[in-house]
Amino acid sequence: MLTLKQIREDKEYAIRRLAVKGVDAAPIIEKIEALDDRRKAIQTELQTGQAEMNAIAKQIGQLFQQGKRDEAEAAKGRTAAIKERAKELDEQLGAVEAELNATIVLLPNFPAEIVPEGRTAEDNVIVKKGGEAPSLTADALPHWELARKYDIIDFELGVKLTGAGFPVYKGRGARLQRALISFFLDCNTAAGYTEVMPPLMVNEASGFGTGQLPDKEGQMYHVTVDNFYLIPTAEVPVTNIYRDVILNASDFPVKMTAYTPCFRREAGSYGKDVRGLNRLHQFDKVEIVQLSLPETSYEALDGMVAHVEGIVQKLGLPYRIVRLCGGDMSFTSALTYDFEVYSAAQDRWLEVSSVSNFESFQANRLKLRYRDENRKTQLAHTLNGSSLALPRILAALLENNQTPEGIRIPEALVPYTGFDMIK
Repeated sequence: MLTLKQIREDKEYAIRRLAVKGVDAAPIIEKIEALDDRRKAIQTELQTGQAEMNAIAKQIGQLFQQGKRDEAEAAKGRTAAIKERAKELDEQLGAVEAELNATIVLLPNFPAEIVPEGRTAEDNVIVKKGGEAPSLTADALPHWELARKYDIIDFELGVKLTGAGFPVYKGRGARLQRALISFFLDCNTAAGYTEVMPPLMVNEASGFGTGQLPDKEGQMYHVTVDNFYLIPTAEVPVTNIYRDVILNASDFPVKMTAYTPCFRREAGSYGKDVRGLNRLHQFDKVEIVQLSLPETSYEALDGMVAHVEGIVQKLGLPYRIVRLCGGDMSFTSALTYDFEVYSAAQDRWLEVSSVSNFESFQANRLKLRYRDENRKTQLAHTLNGSSLALPRILAALLENNQTPEGIRIPEALVPYTGFDMIK
């Protein structure tokens, strides 16, 4: 979440930056200012009362020494009244601080200065393109038809077992899925990321730490009896490994990668654009997470973008890198680059990765700090990216590599699959 300093230091700047995300922050910031002023006033009164009690305590001792018992007892009465008032003020302070924190978390992160203005995906900026789209025959099939033809993904069986959006991978489809996971993890660990295997359910504190709560609770599956949430991305448990941790500056960068299934309700999703693997409730994803010093976090972001680009290039997929506009960015992000691969049979671009810098927004919620050279604690920066999300990668691989003989497997994956064609 934003800090009070970020909000109050330059109110007009805060309002302008949040407007880039389509947020009218003025009413919320005015409420935050009023609550913060009230908080400070209560704290001042408490401090004044404590100072007065200290002075009276000293006075009472002197009065008893001087034999002025009646005056000393009267002073004790004043102390009791101040203590009672302090009790009332403590209760008021707790309520004000709770309301202040609940109001601050309503504000999204500031977008970075280079974030383009805009409200929808049409306003995003394409910063790079790579690869060449394949030339397919007129009878080329979309991946859901290829899945049926080669019996590698069973969508109907998934509906029987669970519901729509829960496909069953079979035979060489399952083997290809497993190969992609291993390939992505190997690429990440070779680049210095430490592999972790986190839980698939998290508590409320973890959901709050990375910004899924209270913003996206409707998009997560909630295990109500235990009050756990199924993870929408490995970002949540992996980043929370460092919740309430103080690092040293020499510990950075911290680089982690994890494979997990991901669970998203995707409420309201329907239509032709969500057919097959295009939008699922359960899907596999390999994630990369970095913790960084503030002064190097954008260098780290560039490195993560280049890393993901290298993986997409190894798969031989045509791709483009897109800088998201303010209105298309997540609640927590300061700057996001999306990777999209071209799906030839569908003739459309499919998002397969988002790589984001959250600056100190998540770290403030996580209380993730480090000691600088003066031993003062500062907020770290957090970053994450998909490296990569499997469903749409798999869809593009199947569609773009279909031939009359079968589906060709990219050379980089053959050591992992053990076969070079799906026939």
